[in-house]
Amino acid sequence: MFTTTLLPKPETADIPDDLFEAINDLKRELNAVVLAHYYQDPDIQDLADYLGDSLGLARKAAETNADVIVFAGVHFMAETAKILNPDKLVLLPDLNAGCSLADSCPPDAFAKFKAEHSDHIVISYINCTAEIKAMSDIICTSSNAVQIVKQIPEDRPIIFAPDRNLGRYVMEQTGRDLVLWQGSCIVHETFSEKKIVQLKIENPEAEIIAHPECEPPVLRHANYIGSTTALLKYAKTSSSQAFIVATEPGIIHQMEKNNPDKRFIPAPGTNNCNCNECPFMRLNTLEKLYLAMKNRQPEITMSEDVRVAALQPIQRMLEMSV
Repeated sequence: MFTTTLLPKPETADIPDDLFEAINDLKRELNAVVLAHYYQDPDIQDLADYLGDSLGLARKAAETNADVIVFAGVHFMAETAKILNPDKLVLLPDLNAGCSLADSCPPDAFAKFKAEHSDHIVISYINCTAEIKAMSDIICTSSNAVQIVKQIPEDRPIIFAPDRNLGRYVMEQTGRDLVLWQGSCIVHETFSEKKIVQLKIENPEAEIIAHPECEPPVLRHANYIGSTTALLKYAKTSSSQAFIVATEPGIIHQMEKNNPDKRFIPAPGTNNCNCNECPFMRLNTLEKLYLAMKNRQPEITMSEDVRVAALQPIQRMLEMSV
């Protein structure tokens, strides 16, 4: 688990009028790169030097020549960048930007679970803490989970953690019997099957596209299931002119930019709220990003033992995902 550091509330006077210009100035001054996930606010997406899903961001973090990495995402993503770049300064605009899925897999409990299945290879979804990565044999993302599991000999039993829904989907796609850790994402488990069906009735021309972290009742209605990047590609290549999107709605900004003539409808949650927005992703703002670069904090740190142990399964993922 990660710890948080509460920073002083910024005064309005500390924030320049043109944040885009100020952040770009700091990027040049620090030799910094801004990496952002598709679930960030549109302004951050537009500012980023690289925008991607977890696999793309991991690759970019491994390749960058920048001295400073500013990660507009959540804590486990910034941790991954630090694991790959121990000598670089890695900043996260808000240290409270955690992940419900990562939190659902406490290291102590997982260590006991792993010990109960000591003959199993451990494949962990990248949405986990550095401590869980350190206990894993291979890391995967939603983009490559099926590909990686298919490369494991059929006589090797597998623990898949921490997302049970992605694990179920991988089982269906590969025919493998996986031992699943029972974790889940608060965003993807709150989509309402009933409301999605009603949306489809109201928009019969729309295709339902969904992320494999969604619950099985939602996935059963999907015309297409894929990772964040796969959903973006499908929205562009499909002949459909309308889509009901069952993943974090931050992705719709890029979908609309790439397909200005198509219509994208965010799938609704079970309650009358913005439950389909990740509350952790939305903690990052342009103001916090600017202050993180200006103050060189909050910085991502971890013990060298954990970093080295977590590095190997990430490197195996990158090697197996060529």
